[in-house]
Amino acid sequence: MSDFKHYSVMLSEAVDGLNIKPDGIYMDGTAGGGGHSYEIASRLTTGKLFCVDQDSDAIAAATKRLEPFLDRVEFIKDNFENLKFFLSGRLIDGMLLDLGVSSYQLDTRERGFSYMQDAPLDMRMNRESEFDCEKLINSYSLDELTRVLRDWGEEKFARRIASNIIEAREEKPIKTTGELVRLVEKSIPAAQREHHPEKRTFQALRIEVNRELDVIEPTIRAAVDMLNPGGRISIITFHSLEDRIVKQTFADLCKGCTCPPDFPVCVCGNKPKGRLVTRKPILPSKKELEENSRSKSAKLRVFEKI
Repeated sequence: MSDFKHYSVMLSEAVDGLNIKPDGIYMDGTAGGGGHSYEIASRLTTGKLFCVDQDSDAIAAATKRLEPFLDRVEFIKDNFENLKFFLSGRLIDGMLLDLGVSSYQLDTRERGFSYMQDAPLDMRMNRESEFDCEKLINSYSLDELTRVLRDWGEEKFARRIASNIIEAREEKPIKTTGELVRLVEKSIPAAQREHHPEKRTFQALRIEVNRELDVIEPTIRAAVDMLNPGGRISIITFHSLEDRIVKQTFADLCKGCTCPPDFPVCVCGNKPKGRLVTRKPILPSKKELEENSRSKSAKLRVFEKI
């Protein structure tokens, strides 16, 4: 395993947002290299941190990083969507999610996340999963591929790219990121080809392989059920699709009554489950943007259970 390098985006802002209690119980659902986990663990005394990631390399790196705090940390290799199972009904005081792909995953060639270097088409965050990008590219129908590229990549040339993928794979299976890059470039007219035109396609395929957007809302709702009153959720997103889900789910949980406006009295009985700590998302500081250009699209939203 190469060194797990990962800049912890909005480190102090995200952890400050959790309002850590030294004796509280917390979960970092996206451990990555352990940066946010380290900061949480360092603020605990008799408290506990569940350090969760579906990537074995991330768990190994976080375990090494958190050596000074092993008395208060439990490491769990799993997808954060399964929190009800691995927390075994225990209530928590806060959860942090740093969504999307890590710098380590992007920079490790053989993981196949990057369009910048030729590698096997993989893109699995959980390398034990049987479904990878090569299987997706070589099995999805024209309509399925078009949907993925259009919905998850917001790619206006989705159908043309999908059509060229299917035409190419009829001759031989598509196996590398380099082959995919060439197919995307061929599909987009030169006059409309921006810098790295394959970026949206790679994002879309990665999201589909890892079901990244499917798990966000159910996880938030499950976490709110497992939060102690006053407990908080800090979530960092990196593109509009993620942020929209987080924003809408938080808003819905704060809403309460869902009766039509013309009802004289509430009959649904729904009460608000929490409040927004951040009315508008927190953005990275100027200093952070100078240190890490990958932070530029990040947004942090914080919710508190009432």
